Formats: sequence, C-alpha cells, structure tokens
Amino acid sequence: MRAVSEVLLSMEHITKVYPNGFIANKDVSLSVRRGEIHALSGENGAGKSTLMKVLFGEEQAEEGRILFKGKEIRPENSISAIKMGIGMVHQHFMLVPSLTVAENIVLGMEPGRLGCLNRREAMRMAQEITEKYRFQIDPKERVENLAVGDKQKVEILKALIRGAELLILDEPTAVLTPQETEELFVQMEHLREKGHTLIFISHKLREIKQICDRITVLRAGRTVGVANVADLSEAEISRMMVGRDVMLQITKEKAKPGKTVLQVRDLNLSGRPDGKTVSFDIRAGEILGIAGVEGNGQKELADYISGMQPYAQGSIRLNGREIRGLSVRKIRELGLSHISEDRMSYGCSAEANVEENLFSTSIYRKRYSKGLLLRKKLLDEESDRLIREYRIKCSEKREPIRMLSGGNIQKVVVAREFSGDISLILANQPTRGIDVGATEFIRNRLISLRDQGVAVLLISADLNEVLEVSDGILVLSGHAVSAYFPDASQVREDELGEYMLGIRQMDAQQIGGVVYENGTGEASAADKPAD
Repeated sequence: MRAVSEVLLSMEHITKVYPNGFIANKDVSLSVRRGEIHALSGENGAGKSTLMKVLFGEEQAEEGRILFKGKEIRPENSISAIKMGIGMVHQHFMLVPSLTVAENIVLGMEPGRLGCLNRREAMRMAQEITEKYRFQIDPKERVENLAVGDKQKVEILKALIRGAELLILDEPTAVLTPQETEELFVQMEHLREKGHTLIFISHKLREIKQICDRITVLRAGRTVGVANVADLSEAEISRMMVGRDVMLQITKEKAKPGKTVLQVRDLNLSGRPDGKTVSFDIRAGEILGIAGVEGNGQKELADYISGMQPYAQGSIRLNGREIRGLSVRKIRELGLSHISEDRMSYGCSAEANVEENLFSTSIYRKRYSKGLLLRKKLLDEESDRLIREYRIKCSEKREPIRMLSGGNIQKVVVAREFSGDISLILANQPTRGIDVGATEFIRNRLISLRDQGVAVLLISADLNEVLEVSDGILVLSGHAVSAYFPDASQVREDELGEYMLGIRQMDAQQIGGVVYENGTGEASAADKPAD
C-alpha cells in the first residue's frame, strides 16, 4: 500500500433523517484520499448504504456538506453525480442481458444520429476502454452469456467510460469465486495506478486487510473509527463494527449423523435431456455445503427441494416420502424449513409487519386460533420471545419489515424458519449481504440446530462460510457434481475454486458414488466416503 495524502472527497457532519423519523446517518464524516482504496464497513443498518446514496445523489441529506476535489457539491441524482466524476457499481448489476458488452457500456451515451446506434463506433469505444484498463472481455459477447465476474467488469467499465474518478464498489466480491476475487483485486490496483480512487464497501475482513489502505467504520448511524488497515487486526475491525468481540472462527464438535432425512436421486439440474444428474443424501445431525459459481444448478436444486418449481426427472424424498407434486405447504409439513436466497421476493412480505412475517408460514395452524379467531395473546408472546431471542432490532413488532435493515430482515426470516418442528433446513445464501455480527449469530444457530439432530443443506457463495460451517462439501460445476469432500476441514479455498470453475474434475469413483449419471449408483455421499 502506498502513502497518499491529498483529500479527494470529504463528507462532513452528514445527517439523514427519513420521513418516518428514522435517523440513518447522524453527524457522519468520511474523508477519502486521492489514489487510495478506502474501506467503508459496519453492520447492516449502520448507515453505509444511506451515506453512499447521499454521495451518489440518490438521497439528500438534511445536514452536512460534501467537498469533492476541493469544491462543495450537492448531487441531485445519480446522473449529476456521474457528471461530477463519481461512479457506483451496485451489488445487483444493472445490465441488459440481451445486449452485447459494447451496447451495455455505451447505454445512455450511444454514438449515432437520429436515434440510430452507430454499432461500429460503439464497438470502437468499448474496445478502447477495455484495452486501456486491461479488462479481458469480448465487447461483442452478449451479457447473458457472461460469467458473474465478467458482468461485474462491464459495470465497472460503464462507470469508467463516463469519467468516474471516484468509484464506489458495493460488496463487489459477494458472488465471486476466489480466483475471480483475486482478478478483481488486480484490476482495482491497476485502477489506482491509473489515478482512480475507490471506496470498497465490504463485510469480508480478510479482503479489507488484503486490498484496502484505510477504513472508516460506521455503527448505529455514526462514525466510530477511521484507521490505517495495516494497523488493525481482523478482530479489532470486527470489534469496531459490532461493539463487542466477535468469534471469527467457528468452533463446532464433530458431526454425529443419524438417519437419512433427504435423499436426492438422478436429479437433472440443467433442464437438458442429455444433462448429467445429481444424487446425494443428507442425514440428521450433519451439514452438507454446496459450493459453486452462481448459475450452476444451485437455484434449481433449491427450487426443486422447496417445491417452488416442479422437477421433470429424478426423485427427492424427504423423511422417506417422495415430494413430487406436493405443494410448498405440504413439503413444509414434512419438516422442511427454507431460507430463500432472495429475502425480499420470497423470504418475506415487505408490506407486512414483523409479527406477521414471523408467523406467515404457520398462522394457519390450530394452536394459533380458537374457532374463527386468532389467539392474539399467544401470537404477541411468541413474537416478543423471537424478537428477543434472535436480537431483531425494530421499534416494535408491528413495524413494517421493509423499514428494517437487511440484517434484521434476515433475522426475522431465520427466526421464523428455525422455529417449530423441523427436520431439514434448506439454507440458501443465509448470510448474504449482512454484517459480521448477524453472520456470526446465524452460523452458530445452524450449528446448534445440527447438534439437535436437524439436517442442513447449506448453499452459499461465501466459500469461507461453506468451509467453516459444513461437515461435508459438494461442488457443482456445469449443473453437475465436480467434487465431493466428506471432511470440509481438509479442503482449501483455492482448491474449491478450481473445481467450481471446472479446472479440475473428480471422477465418479473419487466422488464416492455421489454422481448417478445413468441412475446406476448404489451409494450416496452419506454412505460412501471419497477415496
């Protein structure tokens, strides 16, 4: 990391209050030096996103001022921020899949006349910007055909071609493999060499330590610390974020598996008639982690098991019963709980309040009603208990869930899904986009439930999470199993990445009978360990 001194951005005493009276930022200050990679970190609800929305013109502050390149600015919207030289790459990409890389890069500033795109000039502009920043990507390729890491490159190039001197990266490594993350860090270093300044929003402490020069930490809407990253340990950073010591390493006893809870046989995740099939078992009291680059069958696997989507080939048996054709409710009544990867679309009802979301999957049960009337006192008592037990930060249980931070919304989902009579937890990205404190809490809950005899299928893009929490790991590549590791503690992160990218592939004997390509296998992941 090199020494830098000139201040490029200064956000001074920013206060942002929403119409409902919620104070998102209170007297927050942020100073970013020219040519540095500056980490912005803190728990969900700490005010990071709001502060960046104020900088990017998506929100207006009630108090404070912003100085950029020595002049006071007040971006009215994102377009004005971009014109000032401030760019932002959002966690959820804003690309048009059916268009090419070049068309996406120039979208909104298309070369041409009378509404007609000059494709040759667009291609030239895209080629020029990719070569300038050494981004290995084909401008002629359609975005829908790109890997996640390449889509992110397109987003960065969109900002750079519009003249971004300051680039905000919002959780940029959340969906990347270790290899793609390393490539991104090389690109970030090159951007700095080209004179750009970066704000790196992340919860991943190891990555902050690896790539960032300085860090600003927010907690409860206030600035609690600014420091040189080299002067802090990961534990010290997490303590600044949460206000207490956080166990960064998961400690757990060796699993003691019982009977088979979930049995998957010959499941086709690709949708192609000639596609390979996937088979595995999960037993009571164990956690099977699924690792893979997004788009390699994880979504289909979760949808099939949860009943969100019917499967045409193969078999799924939960506690001995085939679930084909059963409704989502019937599958839940067999003992399944499901944490969806998209908490706002499928995990909760944004307009409903906290209490309603806590009981949305069980309110029909007889214990919550007396005749035609709900047992309101019982619901109130149980919702209060869950809010306390899961440390959900809300003004009251009837507060709309959309008013909560992402981490607290996830805690509501988890509180609901970890309650009741469950035998299998399908945890799909259970800690995506949430802070270190909430992450620690949820991971420890998963292990606690495992120890109580619950089976857990953990699907996560966070390889550290897969390695720390899982007992065994199944790797998906090309909608098929590329590797199986019966002991997660014996696997390296870079080794997983190679199997995820398809660089390496175990044969069926090494996998230990997990892959049933022709439906002829006789042993499952639970029954036959890898050689």
